[in-house]
Amino acid sequence: MQIPHIPVLLDEVVDIFKDIEGGYVIDCTVGYGGHSEGILKSNPNIKLICIDQDKEAIEFSKKRLSPYENRVIFINKRFSEAIEDIKEYDLRGVLADIGVSSLQLDKSERGFGFNSPVLDMRMNTDANLSAYEVVNHYPQIELERIFKEYGEVKYYKKLSNLIVSERLKKPFESAKELSTFIAKNMGSSKLHPATLPFQAIRIEVNKELDELENLLQNLKNLNNFKLLVAIITFHSLEDKIVKSLFKRWSQNCICPKGVMRCECGNNNSLGRVVTKKPIIPTGEEVDKNPRSRSSKLRVFRFC
Repeated sequence: MQIPHIPVLLDEVVDIFKDIEGGYVIDCTVGYGGHSEGILKSNPNIKLICIDQDKEAIEFSKKRLSPYENRVIFINKRFSEAIEDIKEYDLRGVLADIGVSSLQLDKSERGFGFNSPVLDMRMNTDANLSAYEVVNHYPQIELERIFKEYGEVKYYKKLSNLIVSERLKKPFESAKELSTFIAKNMGSSKLHPATLPFQAIRIEVNKELDELENLLQNLKNLNNFKLLVAIITFHSLEDKIVKSLFKRWSQNCICPKGVMRCECGNNNSLGRVVTKKPIIPTGEEVDKNPRSRSSKLRVFRFC
């Protein structure tokens, strides 16, 4: 098969799950099966539950992982929704790669790239909300919110105002049209000027931060399985959520700050943070796969 996506931190992910002696590992975002294939190859004792909201990704991974078909279950849903379906399985580990796959980025008809002839950005092509609706119909105050919160765009007010003014003349029909407009009006920088605005729109369309928080909260309800949880993120907003929640889960005392004496029992820890600092790709990996450069891997062990 022609493999359209290079999984980031593959060796590190395989190493994390190498000592699991049985049961199931959940790949919450199977994508094009790179991490799943690596885990299945390296550890013949475990099975996988492979989840993805992208139908194209599921169909591709079914073919790629066909040599292991008796060890794999596929679920075509958002990962936060699918967690409730699998509580009865003998769960030992969870992997979530919170990012857009290379195929989604590179296929022009998906609308993620700067030169795409459509304005879409949906990971789930059956979803109602697309980038077209966000860009052409969101009120200016909502555009300001997503550019500021999800893209950390410094010029969020100016950009929102320009987009609203421009769409009154003619709606934005393509990602190429939008990225060209942003580049023309926002000036040059090390990054393409549309990079952060596009990130913000994509996060809004796919509710990515909500999905991540829902996933993590659902995992908390599964902590009786002593799960080993590995989360790969690609930007600071995601990493901050994971880091903060892992830290909170590891704390024995959960009393509010300022309390003179502990009143919570001081025994509330759900487990331990395995990675005090995030695992990041080596220079060699970044050279081979530049899209891996911003990835961070954090691991938590429920107990």
